[in-house]
Amino acid sequence: MWSYFLLGAGFAFAAAVQPGPFQTFLIAETLHRGWRRTVPAALAPLLSDAPIIAAALLVLTQIPGEMVRYLHFAGALFLFYLTRDAWLSWRREMPDDEAGDNADQRTVFKAALVNFLNPNPWLAWSLVMGPLFLKGYREQPAQGIALLVGFYLTMIISLVGLITVFAFARRLGPQVRRVTLGLSVLALAGFGFYQLWLGWQGVA
Repeated sequence: MWSYFLLGAGFAFAAAVQPGPFQTFLIAETLHRGWRRTVPAALAPLLSDAPIIAAALLVLTQIPGEMVRYLHFAGALFLFYLTRDAWLSWRREMPDDEAGDNADQRTVFKAALVNFLNPNPWLAWSLVMGPLFLKGYREQPAQGIALLVGFYLTMIISLVGLITVFAFARRLGPQVRRVTLGLSVLALAGFGFYQLWLGWQGVA
């Protein structure tokens, strides 16, 4: 059972520290809203992954290429929306106390949507985690559960660590914060164009 727990933990750590749209979004939110309002977003994979896991297990080992292509296009559109949002934040540099009462809920919802529209979790659960979960669960249900616990426990801890690290950058001063937030705008836009390119490659 512990071997499956470690497998899930190892895969989650690798996924969490790998640069991507979801991580970039968390960094941008941390720089703009602060770590207290962003930390709940570390729980977003628990919300977004349920339909992903269900779909991946349904098709067992692969997601149809057409679905992946449309996910690329949908993800690009949402990333461009986030780019605009981050750019407006960069222009305003609005203090934290101006955020509305529902800021935390909006952040969690956005983070969950970013993760849901990102093809990487779909591919990961389709090609790696899904088959591994089915294998472990069929041998012994506790093994499949251990894989899930190891994966999501490590994922959440790693994402909270990522938010904490960039919270220090936020405290270095308004100029550093503004420059770093500007870089996150460019990164989100870059991921958006990359998603478009991946979707277009699927069409070509």
